[in-house]
Amino acid sequence: MWRIDFSARSEKFLKQNRIPKDDILELLSLSIKKFQGEKVNIDIKKMKEKWDEFHRIRKGEIRIIAKFNFDNSSIFIDVIDWRGGAYK
Repeated sequence: MWRIDFSARSEKFLKQNRIPKDDILELLSLSIKKFQGEKVNIDIKKMKEKWDEFHRIRKGEIRIIAKFNFDNSSIFIDVIDWRGGAYK
């Protein structure tokens, strides 16, 4: 079982835009399956430079920036935002 933590910024975005956490959890579930080698349709990419330890999940106009810790089976969601504001 994976532990998922949300930053205050990501919680605020979900609340302001009335996006259910279940939608985000579904994307994270697909991401884990992709890392395990399954063929799933998800746009995930390893980030570089200051975001070196993070992955970006893209779904439409929304970007999710998350850190996956496979040793502890935990995910930290740092940013959920529209594509223009996610990387600031």
